[in-house]
Amino acid sequence: MIPALAGGIGVFLLGMVLLTDGLKSLAGGALRSILARFTRGPVSSMASGALVTVLAQSSTITTLATIGFVNSGLLNFTQAVGVILGANLGTTATGWMVLYLGLKFSIVNAAMLMVGAGALMRLLGRGRLASGGLALAGFGLIFVGIDMLQTGMKHLGNDFDLSGYEAATIWGRALLVGTGVLMTVVMQSSSAAVATTLTALHTGAIQLDQAAALVIGQNIGTTVKAALAAIGSSTAARRTALAHILFNLLTGTVALLVFPLFMHLNRLIAGEILHESGAMVLALFHTSFNVLGILLISPFLGPFARVIVRLLPERGPALTRRLDDSVTVVPALAVEASRHTIMDTAAEASRLVRERVRGTHLPVLQEEIHAAMQAVDDTRSFIGRAQMHDHEGGHYARFLSQLHALDHLGRLLGAVQETQPASIIDSVAPLGDVRDRLAAGLAGLEAWLGGLDGTFDAVEPLRTLSTELAEIRRTRRAQILEHTARGRMSPLDADEQLKVMQWLDRLTYHIWRMSHHLAGNDTTARPDGPLPAE
Repeated sequence: MIPALAGGIGVFLLGMVLLTDGLKSLAGGALRSILARFTRGPVSSMASGALVTVLAQSSTITTLATIGFVNSGLLNFTQAVGVILGANLGTTATGWMVLYLGLKFSIVNAAMLMVGAGALMRLLGRGRLASGGLALAGFGLIFVGIDMLQTGMKHLGNDFDLSGYEAATIWGRALLVGTGVLMTVVMQSSSAAVATTLTALHTGAIQLDQAAALVIGQNIGTTVKAALAAIGSSTAARRTALAHILFNLLTGTVALLVFPLFMHLNRLIAGEILHESGAMVLALFHTSFNVLGILLISPFLGPFARVIVRLLPERGPALTRRLDDSVTVVPALAVEASRHTIMDTAAEASRLVRERVRGTHLPVLQEEIHAAMQAVDDTRSFIGRAQMHDHEGGHYARFLSQLHALDHLGRLLGAVQETQPASIIDSVAPLGDVRDRLAAGLAGLEAWLGGLDGTFDAVEPLRTLSTELAEIRRTRRAQILEHTARGRMSPLDADEQLKVMQWLDRLTYHIWRMSHHLAGNDTTARPDGPLPAE
């Protein structure tokens, strides 16, 4: 019995891993696209979470991916909560799959053919064919494992006595829930734990009420991996993990409080309406108490998210909060994390430029300038740790644009902290107009970077302004030097005016080039060209 049970659980888990890996490779960027595009509201967020979980056959995969998406800025926290709720509903699909394909209809022979065909596709094929073969082999192994579990479970009832775990008492129910949590922790998969419980119920090794209490525990136990993944991670990751834990605890608590009534309703639906019993009641119970939890918390998603934000306030530098090392192994997430960090830092740099050209003294802004420059350094270090060096990948162009933008951002901040007397701008007639136009362009840039404006069409005006200022600097330089030679201007005043024009020219140039690359323009379409004269 023990080898059959151990082997059955192992083969089932192996099948889940292969199916998940195959589907992830086959889908490519589909997981990112689904979550990024179809999480506009609470309902769509939950639907996306459920769909991804059904496809990946793992709520853990969805939860961990969601944590990464929140870190990288693809999802906000409220959207992530909706995805987590949907993932809990999506994970119940495994129970129905086991019920209809593994228990009611034995497809073990067909499953063996799937394993063979999938293995050949994986070994002989390439690209999507190989990924599809891996998924097919994993799908077949799931049912081979279920068949092995059924063989072992036939004798479990005689050797494993659960009579001391009576689901009719609160104490017995609590012990069963704890056992369910332990099963998920040991197997590292709530789907495998639920499949094992369904098989045990189907073979008569345990009773229905005992199986239902075990499933509640297994639903709670699935939060352990998310909790472990959040240790030492960013605040966003910890918030998402906490939302997952609190929801599952709430759902499990509600299911226990209404346990007798809920079991009666599910027996009624399965027996008198669907004319089914046993494993059908358990699969229905697993789905229905998750639906009940979603119905209870959905109207309060906003307040629920705000409570978690208060419990876990943001700590550390605000500009680099998305640079979590846990996403460096996934190029899509690393690109998004660095992009949002660069945009946040660029918005801060834009504000600092406006303050400086308006005449704010440098010491007043020195702390903010230092924080922005530290964010640039931290982003460079993050990019160095991230695995984003595949020249053939779809993220290469975006990654290259980010490197260009980051370079100009660093140079811009270097220019901001120069001790130039901005008040001289008013003494040079054309520079006052340039400053006003630059301030308007920076206001539009900050609105776009902060998400207040979905479109950004100020790149061309910034380019025009930079070109005009470069021409003004060249023309005025000759005039200033001539006035100095004629004695109309002191050499000291001339030097200050030339330095201020050159400084303003550098600021405008780097703002234009940074905006150009952040807006996603092709880095080869318009080369940076020579830097302004030093």
